[in-house]
Amino acid sequence: MDKLSALNMFVVTAELGSFSRAAEQLGKTPSALTKAVGHLEDELGARLFERSTRRLVLTEAGLLYLDTARQVLASLREAGEEIGQLQHSLHGTLRLTAPLALGPAFFNEACAAFMAEHPQLKLQINLSDAYVDLLEAGIDLALREGRGDVPGMIVKPLAASRIVLCASPEYLQRCGTPQSADDLLSHQTLIYEHVALDRRWRLSRDEQTFTLQPQGRLSSDNYDLLLAACLAGQGVLDCPHWSVQPLLASGRLVQVLPDYQIAPDAFGPLILAMYPSHRRATRKVQAFIEFIEAYLAARQLA
Repeated sequence: MDKLSALNMFVVTAELGSFSRAAEQLGKTPSALTKAVGHLEDELGARLFERSTRRLVLTEAGLLYLDTARQVLASLREAGEEIGQLQHSLHGTLRLTAPLALGPAFFNEACAAFMAEHPQLKLQINLSDAYVDLLEAGIDLALREGRGDVPGMIVKPLAASRIVLCASPEYLQRCGTPQSADDLLSHQTLIYEHVALDRRWRLSRDEQTFTLQPQGRLSSDNYDLLLAACLAGQGVLDCPHWSVQPLLASGRLVQVLPDYQIAPDAFGPLILAMYPSHRRATRKVQAFIEFIEAYLAARQLA
Protein backbone atom coordinates (compact mmCIF):
# COMPACT_ATOMS: atom_id res chain seq x y z
CA MET A 1 0.00 0.00 0.00
CA ASP A 2 1.16 3.56 -0.74
CA LYS A 3 2.81 4.81 2.46
CA LEU A 4 1.73 8.43 2.00
CA SER A 5 -1.89 7.44 1.48
CA ALA A 6 -1.73 5.32 4.61
CA LEU A 7 -0.26 8.23 6.58
CA ASN A 8 -3.02 10.54 5.39
CA MET A 9 -5.68 7.98 6.34
CA PHE A 10 -4.12 7.61 9.78
CA VAL A 11 -4.00 11.38 10.38
CA VAL A 12 -7.62 11.95 9.31
CA THR A 13 -8.80 8.99 11.41
CA ALA A 14 -6.90 10.30 14.45
CA GLU A 15 -8.32 13.82 14.02
CA LEU A 16 -11.92 12.61 13.60
CA GLY A 17 -11.66 9.76 16.13
CA SER A 18 -13.55 7.38 13.90
CA PHE A 19 -12.80 5.10 10.94
CA SER A 20 -16.31 5.63 9.56
CA ARG A 21 -16.19 9.45 9.73
CA ALA A 22 -12.69 9.49 8.24
CA ALA A 23 -13.80 7.14 5.46
CA GLU A 24 -16.72 9.42 4.66
CA GLN A 25 -14.47 12.48 4.49
CA LEU A 26 -11.87 10.73 2.30
CA GLY A 27 -14.36 8.96 0.07
CA LYS A 28 -13.13 5.50 1.03
CA THR A 29 -14.52 2.52 2.90
CA PRO A 30 -13.90 2.03 6.64
CA SER A 31 -12.23 -1.31 5.86
CA ALA A 32 -9.72 0.46 3.59
CA LEU A 33 -8.75 2.79 6.43
CA THR A 34 -8.56 -0.08 8.92
CA LYS A 35 -6.29 -1.94 6.53
CA ALA A 36 -4.06 1.11 5.99
CA VAL A 37 -3.63 1.71 9.72
CA GLY A 38 -2.98 -2.00 10.22
CA HIS A 39 -0.13 -1.86 7.69
CA LEU A 40 1.42 1.05 9.57
CA GLU A 41 1.09 -0.79 12.88
CA ASP A 42 2.70 -3.93 11.41
CA GLU A 43 5.58 -1.86 10.07
CA LEU A 44 6.09 -0.08 13.39
CA GLY A 45 5.50 -3.10 15.58
CA ALA A 46 3.21 -1.03 17.81
CA ARG A 47 -0.50 -0.26 18.06
CA LEU A 48 -1.51 3.25 17.05
CA PHE A 49 -5.10 3.06 18.33
CA GLU A 50 -6.89 1.41 21.19
CA ARG A 51 -10.08 0.14 19.58
CA SER A 52 -13.45 -0.57 21.20
CA THR A 53 -17.02 -0.69 19.99
CA ARG A 54 -17.60 2.80 21.35
CA ARG A 55 -14.47 4.80 20.70
CA LEU A 56 -11.07 5.05 19.05
CA VAL A 57 -8.22 6.41 21.19
CA LEU A 58 -4.61 7.03 20.22
CA THR A 59 -2.02 5.05 22.13
CA GLU A 60 1.16 6.71 23.37
CA ALA A 61 2.90 5.45 20.21
CA GLY A 62 0.00 6.81 18.16
CA LEU A 63 0.35 10.27 19.67
CA LEU A 64 4.06 10.33 18.84
CA TYR A 65 3.47 9.04 15.33
CA LEU A 66 0.68 11.53 14.68
CA ASP A 67 2.96 14.55 15.15
CA THR A 68 5.52 13.12 12.75
CA ALA A 69 2.91 12.10 10.20
CA ARG A 70 1.44 15.61 10.19
CA GLN A 71 4.87 17.15 9.68
CA VAL A 72 5.71 14.74 6.84
CA LEU A 73 2.47 15.43 5.01
CA ALA A 74 2.76 19.19 5.55
CA SER A 75 6.36 19.22 4.30
CA LEU A 76 5.46 17.27 1.18
CA ARG A 77 2.49 19.53 0.50
CA GLU A 78 4.67 22.60 0.90
CA ALA A 79 7.40 21.14 -1.31
CA GLY A 80 4.85 20.40 -4.02
CA GLU A 81 3.56 23.95 -3.87
CA GLU A 82 7.08 25.36 -3.93
CA ILE A 83 8.02 23.34 -6.99
CA GLY A 84 4.86 24.44 -8.77
CA GLN A 85 5.59 28.05 -7.89
CA LEU A 86 9.06 27.97 -9.40
CA GLN A 87 7.41 28.42 -12.80
CA HIS A 88 3.99 29.77 -11.89
CA SER A 89 2.42 32.40 -9.63
CA LEU A 90 1.81 31.74 -5.94
CA HIS A 91 -0.95 29.21 -5.40
CA GLY A 92 -2.21 26.77 -2.81
CA THR A 93 -3.49 27.79 0.63
CA LEU A 94 -1.83 30.13 3.13
CA ARG A 95 -3.06 29.56 6.68
CA LEU A 96 -2.79 32.59 8.97
CA THR A 97 -3.68 33.43 12.55
CA ALA A 98 -3.76 36.82 14.29
CA PRO A 99 -5.35 38.50 17.34
CA LEU A 100 -8.90 39.79 16.92
CA ALA A 101 -7.91 43.45 17.31
CA LEU A 102 -5.58 43.35 14.31
CA GLY A 103 -8.54 42.62 12.03
CA PRO A 104 -10.33 45.98 11.90
CA ALA A 105 -7.10 47.91 12.51
CA PHE A 106 -5.35 46.76 9.33
CA PHE A 107 -5.36 42.99 8.85
CA ASN A 108 -8.76 42.72 7.12
CA GLU A 109 -7.84 45.29 4.50
CA ALA A 110 -4.29 43.96 4.09
CA CYS A 111 -5.49 40.42 3.42
CA ALA A 112 -7.91 41.64 0.76
CA ALA A 113 -5.12 43.61 -0.91
CA PHE A 114 -2.78 40.60 -0.77
CA MET A 115 -5.42 38.41 -2.43
CA ALA A 116 -5.79 40.96 -5.22
CA GLU A 117 -2.03 40.70 -5.88
CA HIS A 118 -2.06 36.88 -5.82
CA PRO A 119 -5.30 35.65 -7.40
CA GLN A 120 -4.20 31.98 -7.43
CA LEU A 121 -3.59 31.87 -3.68
CA LYS A 122 -6.21 30.98 -1.09
CA LEU A 123 -6.17 32.45 2.42
CA GLN A 124 -7.47 30.61 5.48
CA ILE A 125 -7.54 33.03 8.42
CA ASN A 126 -8.09 32.40 12.13
CA LEU A 127 -8.69 35.60 14.12
CA SER A 128 -8.66 34.75 17.81
CA ASP A 129 -7.25 36.00 21.09
CA ALA A 130 -6.87 32.39 22.24
CA TYR A 131 -3.42 30.83 21.96
CA VAL A 132 -3.14 28.78 18.76
CA ASP A 133 -0.51 26.03 18.48
CA LEU A 134 0.78 26.55 14.95
CA LEU A 135 1.84 22.95 14.38
CA GLU A 136 -1.28 21.39 15.83
CA ALA A 137 -3.57 23.74 13.91
CA GLY A 138 -1.60 23.45 10.65
CA ILE A 139 -0.97 27.22 10.60
CA ASP A 140 1.72 28.55 8.24
CA LEU A 141 2.21 31.98 9.81
CA ALA A 142 1.08 33.89 12.90
CA LEU A 143 0.92 37.62 13.53
CA ARG A 144 1.20 38.30 17.25
CA GLU A 145 2.07 41.02 19.71
CA GLY A 146 5.15 40.27 21.76
CA ARG A 147 8.92 40.34 21.89
CA GLY A 148 11.42 39.11 19.35
CA ASP A 149 12.91 36.34 21.50
CA VAL A 150 10.32 33.59 21.12
CA PRO A 151 11.78 30.09 21.67
CA GLY A 152 11.28 27.67 18.79
CA MET A 153 10.09 30.38 16.40
CA ILE A 154 11.52 32.34 13.50
CA VAL A 155 10.41 35.89 14.23
CA LYS A 156 10.24 38.97 12.01
CA PRO A 157 9.36 42.28 13.71
CA LEU A 158 6.82 44.13 11.57
CA ALA A 159 5.84 47.21 13.56
CA ALA A 160 6.07 48.85 16.95
CA SER A 161 3.21 48.36 19.39
CA ARG A 162 3.50 51.66 21.23
CA ILE A 163 0.77 52.34 23.80
CA VAL A 164 -1.11 55.66 23.81
CA LEU A 165 -4.02 56.97 25.89
CA CYS A 166 -7.01 58.12 23.86
CA ALA A 167 -10.42 59.70 24.33
CA SER A 168 -13.04 61.20 22.05
CA PRO A 169 -13.33 64.98 21.62
CA GLU A 170 -16.86 64.76 23.07
CA TYR A 171 -15.60 63.08 26.23
CA LEU A 172 -12.81 65.64 26.72
CA GLN A 173 -15.22 68.53 26.17
CA ARG A 174 -17.61 67.07 28.74
CA CYS A 175 -15.09 65.91 31.36
CA GLY A 176 -12.00 68.02 30.72
CA THR A 177 -8.58 67.09 29.37
CA PRO A 178 -6.14 65.48 31.83
CA GLN A 179 -2.97 67.55 32.27
CA SER A 180 -1.04 65.11 34.46
CA ALA A 181 -1.00 61.43 35.30
CA ASP A 182 -2.73 62.13 38.60
CA ASP A 183 -5.64 63.75 36.74
CA LEU A 184 -6.53 60.33 35.30
CA LEU A 185 -7.73 59.24 38.74
CA SER A 186 -10.77 61.49 38.37
CA HIS A 187 -11.63 60.24 34.87
CA GLN A 188 -13.63 57.30 33.60
CA THR A 189 -11.32 54.70 32.08
CA LEU A 190 -12.09 51.73 29.87
CA ILE A 191 -10.37 48.60 31.09
CA TYR A 192 -9.16 45.72 28.95
CA GLU A 193 -9.37 42.43 30.86
CA HIS A 194 -6.91 39.69 29.93
CA VAL A 195 -5.21 36.96 31.95
CA ALA A 196 -1.79 38.19 30.79
CA LEU A 197 -2.37 41.75 32.01
CA ASP A 198 -2.64 43.48 35.32
CA ARG A 199 -4.95 46.47 35.37
CA ARG A 200 -2.38 49.08 36.31
CA TRP A 201 -1.14 51.79 33.94
CA ARG A 202 2.52 52.76 34.13
CA LEU A 203 3.39 56.20 32.81
CA SER A 204 6.67 58.10 32.82
CA ARG A 205 7.85 61.64 32.08
CA ASP A 206 11.12 63.41 32.81
CA GLU A 207 12.51 60.29 34.54
CA GLN A 208 9.51 60.18 36.87
CA THR A 209 7.33 57.06 36.89
CA PHE A 210 3.66 56.92 37.83
CA THR A 211 1.65 53.74 38.46
CA LEU A 212 -2.11 54.11 38.47
CA GLN A 213 -5.02 51.77 39.07
CA PRO A 214 -7.58 52.96 36.50
CA GLN A 215 -11.20 53.18 37.57
CA GLY A 216 -14.14 52.85 35.23
CA ARG A 217 -17.65 51.56 34.65
CA LEU A 218 -16.75 49.36 31.67
CA SER A 219 -14.29 46.50 31.47
CA SER A 220 -14.18 43.76 28.83
CA ASP A 221 -12.01 41.08 27.29
CA ASN A 222 -12.98 42.41 23.85
CA TYR A 223 -10.82 45.31 22.70
CA ASP A 224 -13.11 46.30 19.82
CA LEU A 225 -16.00 46.78 22.24
CA LEU A 226 -13.86 49.08 24.41
CA LEU A 227 -12.67 51.03 21.37
CA ALA A 228 -16.28 51.55 20.28
CA ALA A 229 -17.11 52.84 23.77
CA CYS A 230 -14.14 55.19 23.64
CA LEU A 231 -15.35 56.56 20.30
CA ALA A 232 -18.79 56.99 21.86
CA GLY A 233 -17.37 59.25 24.58
CA GLN A 234 -17.43 56.80 27.48
CA GLY A 235 -13.90 57.25 28.80
CA VAL A 236 -10.14 57.06 28.35
CA LEU A 237 -8.64 53.93 26.80
CA ASP A 238 -5.04 52.70 26.61
CA CYS A 239 -4.55 51.67 22.98
CA PRO A 240 -1.83 50.21 20.79
CA HIS A 241 -1.00 53.07 18.42
CA TRP A 242 -1.44 50.83 15.36
CA SER A 243 -5.07 50.25 16.34
CA VAL A 244 -6.03 53.95 16.48
CA GLN A 245 -3.65 55.74 14.09
CA PRO A 246 -6.37 56.45 11.47
CA LEU A 247 -8.78 57.57 14.19
CA LEU A 248 -6.21 60.00 15.59
CA ALA A 249 -5.43 61.31 12.11
CA SER A 250 -9.13 61.92 11.39
CA GLY A 251 -9.76 63.59 14.77
CA ARG A 252 -12.30 61.00 15.92
CA LEU A 253 -9.95 60.32 18.84
CA VAL A 254 -7.48 62.56 20.64
CA GLN A 255 -4.28 61.40 22.31
CA VAL A 256 -4.33 62.14 26.04
CA LEU A 257 -1.11 63.10 27.86
CA PRO A 258 1.02 62.88 24.69
CA ASP A 259 4.16 63.97 26.56
CA TYR A 260 4.03 60.82 28.74
CA GLN A 261 5.47 57.46 27.82
CA ILE A 262 3.18 54.49 28.49
CA ALA A 263 5.00 51.27 29.42
CA PRO A 264 4.38 48.36 27.02
CA ASP A 265 1.91 45.88 28.43
CA ALA A 266 2.49 42.16 28.81
CA PHE A 267 1.80 41.63 25.11
CA GLY A 268 5.10 43.31 24.35
CA PRO A 269 6.36 46.23 22.24
CA LEU A 270 6.16 44.73 18.74
CA ILE A 271 3.87 43.21 16.16
CA LEU A 272 5.61 40.06 14.98
CA ALA A 273 5.34 37.61 12.11
CA MET A 274 6.38 34.15 13.29
CA TYR A 275 6.52 30.53 12.20
CA PRO A 276 8.13 27.41 13.71
CA SER A 277 11.93 27.39 13.47
CA HIS A 278 12.14 23.85 12.11
CA ARG A 279 10.00 24.81 9.09
CA ARG A 280 11.51 26.85 6.30
CA ALA A 281 9.67 29.89 5.00
CA THR A 282 7.89 28.92 1.80
CA ARG A 283 7.50 31.47 -0.99
CA LYS A 284 3.92 32.17 0.00
CA VAL A 285 4.91 32.78 3.66
CA GLN A 286 7.82 35.02 2.66
CA ALA A 287 5.61 36.90 0.19
CA PHE A 288 3.01 37.64 2.88
CA ILE A 289 5.63 38.79 5.39
CA GLU A 290 7.14 41.17 2.84
CA PHE A 291 3.70 42.41 1.81
CA ILE A 292 2.43 43.11 5.34
CA GLU A 293 5.70 44.80 6.30
CA ALA A 294 5.43 47.16 3.31
CA TYR A 295 1.71 47.67 3.98
CA LEU A 296 2.36 48.78 7.57
CA ALA A 297 5.29 51.00 6.56
CA ALA A 298 3.15 52.76 3.94
CA ARG A 299 0.68 53.61 6.69
CA GLN A 300 3.45 54.81 9.02
CA LEU A 301 2.91 51.94 11.43
CA ALA A 302 6.21 50.09 10.93
